[in-house]
Amino acid sequence: MQENFSLKPYNTFGVDAKARYFAEVTTIDELRDVLNFSKMQTLPLLFLGGGSNILLTKDFEGLAIQLNLKGISEEFLNENEVLVTAKAGENWHEFVMHCLNKNFGGLENLSLIPGNVGTSPMQNIGAYGTEIKDIFVSCTVLNLENLELEIFNLEQCRFGYRDSFFKQEGKGKYVILGVSFRLTTGNHNIKTEYGAIKTELENMGIENPTIQDVSKAVIAIRKSKLPDPKETGNAGSFFKNPSIPLSQFQELQQKFDNIQGYRNENLVKVPAGWLIEQCGWKGKQIVNVGSHKLQSLVIVNATGEASGKEIFDFSTAIIRSVEEKFGILLEREVNIL
Repeated sequence: MQENFSLKPYNTFGVDAKARYFAEVTTIDELRDVLNFSKMQTLPLLFLGGGSNILLTKDFEGLAIQLNLKGISEEFLNENEVLVTAKAGENWHEFVMHCLNKNFGGLENLSLIPGNVGTSPMQNIGAYGTEIKDIFVSCTVLNLENLELEIFNLEQCRFGYRDSFFKQEGKGKYVILGVSFRLTTGNHNIKTEYGAIKTELENMGIENPTIQDVSKAVIAIRKSKLPDPKETGNAGSFFKNPSIPLSQFQELQQKFDNIQGYRNENLVKVPAGWLIEQCGWKGKQIVNVGSHKLQSLVIVNATGEASGKEIFDFSTAIIRSVEEKFGILLEREVNIL
């Protein structure tokens, strides 16, 4: 247990906020010990995974816990399916690469997403036509009230777009310790319907892609668009893509004939990056904070000296300008503390 501990290395924005107490745990018993300490001291809790989806706007007057639970196991279900379970502290991209090296399919479109396995169900992370819910089986959690283990299945997690039970009713009540996925061992479902993947595969000269080829294409696309958090502080996509009623989208089409949208029944998903770019934010920097020059959906700690409040205020300015121009209220994807 450490006191007055800097969390700068533990959040990908590189914000220098401090925690009153900090502990790194590698076993469930250690976790229970530090949780009992927090109960005795009546301390609020902050669980840290890869720190890739959090913005610290102030010091944390409680106990920050780094979950460093490690381990990957597999159970073959039949000739074409395998159940792979990873503990919460496993790095997400390294886990994806582990599965691809064994020719397990289903995660390839989620390559190079920052963060750890334990936080993946919270956000229902997704990219290029795949979401966690598509291959999710269950997760093991610790009930923070009674410190007992529980298992949540797909239905109980109530996955939505970048959303889950753990961000809503279950927020602050459970901590995810491990996640199980149903993956394929052959006859893989290759998803290349996103134009960017098709184009990248064509550039690579690949006509009949494997799951490994799809992963390479996704990695190349992400590297070309998104800044490396190790070099420039960021949390990936800062905002969710908003879904608006079809009638509202049709009205906007009358004013903005080049507006982009993807219809889903009576709703239309509008790319947040396009909205932000139309408001002039792409590549714009205010003191220490900026919108990335290649992807306006990504807010960056441009100088490495930005405070969490500066980043938050910058995001608020973007939200206001998009609402004024388009009548659409953007929602932050990043968790704000």
